[in-house]
Formats: sequence, C-alpha cells, structure tokens
Amino acid sequence: MDLPLYLEPRLDTRLASLLEATGFLHALAGGLGSPLNVVLPDQIAENLARFRAVYRRHHLSGEVFFAHKANRSSALVRRLAATDVGAGMDVASLGELQHALGAGFTSGQIMATGPKSPEFLWLAARSGVAVNVDGRGELDDLAAVVRRYDLPRVRILLRLSSFSSPGVRLLTRMSQFGTPVGELDALLKAVERHQDAVDFMGVGYHLDTTSIAEKAVALEGCVLVMNECRSRGLEPRVIDVGGGFGVNCLSDGGQWDRYTTELTQAVMGNREALTWGRHGYGLRCEAGTLRGGLGLYPAHRPVAGERYLDALLSHPAPLLGRTLAAALLESLYDLYTEPGRALVDQCGLTLARVLEVRRTEDGDRMVRLEANADDIGLEEHAVLMDPVVIPRAGTRDAATDREPIGVYLTGNLCLETDLITRRMVFLPRLPQPGDLLGFANTAGYCMDFSADPGRERVQACDARRGTRDRAQVMRSVRVRAGLEPSRPSWHAPGAGRRARSPRPGDGAVRGPAHPTPAPNRPRPQPQSRPDSAHPPDHRRPPARHNRPGDRHPHRAGIRHHA
Repeated sequence: MDLPLYLEPRLDTRLASLLEATGFLHALAGGLGSPLNVVLPDQIAENLARFRAVYRRHHLSGEVFFAHKANRSSALVRRLAATDVGAGMDVASLGELQHALGAGFTSGQIMATGPKSPEFLWLAARSGVAVNVDGRGELDDLAAVVRRYDLPRVRILLRLSSFSSPGVRLLTRMSQFGTPVGELDALLKAVERHQDAVDFMGVGYHLDTTSIAEKAVALEGCVLVMNECRSRGLEPRVIDVGGGFGVNCLSDGGQWDRYTTELTQAVMGNREALTWGRHGYGLRCEAGTLRGGLGLYPAHRPVAGERYLDALLSHPAPLLGRTLAAALLESLYDLYTEPGRALVDQCGLTLARVLEVRRTEDGDRMVRLEANADDIGLEEHAVLMDPVVIPRAGTRDAATDREPIGVYLTGNLCLETDLITRRMVFLPRLPQPGDLLGFANTAGYCMDFSADPGRERVQACDARRGTRDRAQVMRSVRVRAGLEPSRPSWHAPGAGRRARSPRPGDGAVRGPAHPTPAPNRPRPQPQSRPDSAHPPDHRRPPARHNRPGDRHPHRAGIRHHA
C-alpha cells in the first residue's frame, strides 16, 4: 500500500487539549446530539490581541471589526464584546445587526457592510452604526431614510474597486462590490449633495484574493483617493482594508505539497483515484493534457492572519515610495480591518458520530456520519483537513483497526450528493460505529454558514422516551446541570404573563391581561404607531427566533478545558 496522504490539522494548545478529553467530548455529544459545534471563546480574544499588536508595531490607530458572517455563535460574539482591548462587529445582514446590538456592542462599535435590504438599511441608520456604502444608489437610499425619519447624520465609508498601478501595470481583480475608482467624481458629488444626512469617514475595498501585491495596489489607491477628497474640502479619516487575511489550516506544508501533487497524478490517470467519482477539484485531463486550475483553499499558509496584515503594511507602496504603514501614519489615517476566518482561527470544532462503516462496490471503505454536508462546511469552502478520530470507551481495538486506512465520509441524507468529503480521507485507524470524528478549526465559515433555518429544528430520537425536539433535549440537560429552573408539568396559556398597568378609562375591575375573545367577536386590532417606530413600508424586522445567535442552541461554548 502507498504511504497514506495525511492532511493533519494544525492544533494550538486549547484545541489540542480539548480533543484529548475524549470522555468529555462523548458526554457532550451524548447529551446534545450529533453534529455538535463546540467553540472556545477565549481563543477569539487572544486572536484579537494579536491583530492589535500589529497595529502597535506600526504605530497605527483604528479598529478591528469581526466579520460576523464567519460564525453566528453568541458565545464568541459576547466574548468579543467583553474584551478589554476593544473590538467591533462587521454585520452583513439585518439578523447580524440585531445580534450584535443584543450582545452588548454599541452603535459606535458596529459597521454595516454588504448588500442591504430596506429593513437592514433602516435599522442601521436608526441605531447609528457606520455604513460601508457600496454605490451611489445605496447612498441615495440611506440619505432618504435619514431625512424621512428625521435621524441624525449617519457615518459612512465608500467602498471602491478596480484599482490599478502605474509602470508595469498591475490590476486588482474584478469585484462585484464597491464603485470603480473611475466613477469616483460622481460618487463624491453625491456625498457632497447628502452632507446633511451623512458623515463621510473614509474609503475602503473588499478583494477576494490572497495576493499581497494586489491588496497593496488597492490600499495605495485608497490613500490617493483620501488625498483627493481632502482637496475637495471633505475630511476623511479612515481607510478600511476589509478581510481576507486567511488561516493556516495544516500542521505540515510537506503534506499539502505531496497531496496536491498526487491529486494531479490521479486526475491524469497515473495512479488510482483519490476522490469520489474522480472529482478533480477544478483539474481535468483532456487528451493527455492537464487543464483547469486547482480550486482549493490554500490550506497551508505560513503567512496568514495577523502575519498577513503585518506583511501588507510592510509592503512598499508602488507609487508613494514608502511602506503602506508609513503612508497611513504620515497622513494620520485610521486603519479598519474586517477579519473573519482569521479572528476565529482555532476557536472551535465540529463533532459528528459514526453511524456505519461499510465497503462500497469497488471495495473502498465508506464511513457514514450522523451529520450532512451542510453541517460540516469544509468541502463547500474547499478546505481539505483530516478529522480526528475520537474513540468511545470500549471500542474494539483490533490490530487491523490501528492501521492507516483511506475512507470516504458520507452524510445521513438520502442524497447521492451528500458527501462530507469528496476526497478519500486517510485516518490512522478505521473508525467504529459510536466513535466521534472531530473536525478541527471549523469556526470560520464551516460551522453554520450554510445552515438552513427550515431544517434547524432537528428531531432527536430517544429510544426510551420517543422522539423529542432537540431544543427539549438541550433544555433537560441544562435543567439537570442547574443552569435553568424546571417548569411545572402543566403550563396554562397565559400563565406567568405580566398584566399591563391600568390606563385612563379602564374600569375598576380588570379581567385577565390577555382575555380570550368571545365567539363571533372580532379580535382587538393593535393601535398604529408613528412612522418613526417602523421600518420602511411598516414592516418590522424578523422576530427574535430569527436572530443568528438564537438559531443554533446546540452549539456549546467552552472557555478552556485543561
């Protein structure tokens, strides 16, 4: 047999310690079900401190905004809100904004980014958060909301795109976000026209690239735009470089190089298949020639996270003739960053229980998990990492089970496409039913990014008590742990509700706070409120159960497990 093509995950102290606590993890999965997301809130505070250290190294001021879309965990968001070094929240939806406000972030610590619905734009303006404006249309809509509801001026940044450099021309790649710098004049005229409604803070960009050279061109372009804004009498003070700092997923770069080389050989037909159905991850063989490009996340990135930011700030500006950090410092511009995946690096893992181990028609081993592809988003985001086998107590430990083996991981849906991984995963031993697989470092986009609200009320089956909703299972665990009071066995409708205070015109004797309408009697209609209390078109934001932090009660927050 060929040497196993391991892709072992990088494990820092906290995450490695947690994975060693096998009995504790099995107890969690037994009480809360599979799949189970486990987060480490103290790690996000440590990651934030590392980003702050880069600011201090370059003598820069500014803010670090966590890109909330990377993870919806209330435990992580609240831990950020409680940090001493200070953190902000980058919210890209109405639910994320509600979640950030409810977790304790003030309006001065929140920035709204991305495409914005009328309700999202209204609440952003109403709560006074900064708005990263994507174009003139959005700027006009925001100014209209401010004027219509007589709100204070809203702080804004202008998101730009399509930067270029002189000399050997280097273009930043095309982006669907932001206004091309070629249309800057019309955009600034719109800002000047809306000065009664908006407070212009600065400019920024959002580039989906790992290239430091491309981002250096964009950052220098923003510095030049800021200078032009000053010449027009505006007073910008902030440059936002967005996110895309990345993480280093693997512990060994040699494993990554070897796997990608062997994958290429398998696509060319020079060795046995390494993927289900000979999937090539973007590569293909046409008449003996390799075509396409490898569409995988660069899992081994020594320069990632805060190191990537440090490298960007240390990079020479192509036109200004000095480092980008020096260009920011000499103009006294604040630096805003929006790390997502990088800020939740090593912040958690996903546990999935093994349901079945079987052989395919071709003789390959297939391991079916009590989870599906949407629960573990590594494959969706093209991140290749091996899971960690967490054996249950008393698992059969035959000599053959301790040999390295390649397996395919499949989900529990009746869909041929429900593959946890398309590639063959090499493990140090064959898992057994009842074992857990721990997928490390999934907190960035791979826990709940693809969660479907319609499927979140998963039914947990208990052979002795019948089928119960997962929320009920979790609540019983919390009650037994003394974290929540138990309810009486009966709960009458309206019981425990507080009656409203008497109002003028009420009789001396009042009935129940919420009386049941008599038959054939119309229900009382709610009184209308002033327009300022409603979002546009009198549509209220989604109810509390639609908030991101409330969607996933099965995520456990653990600060540290020694």
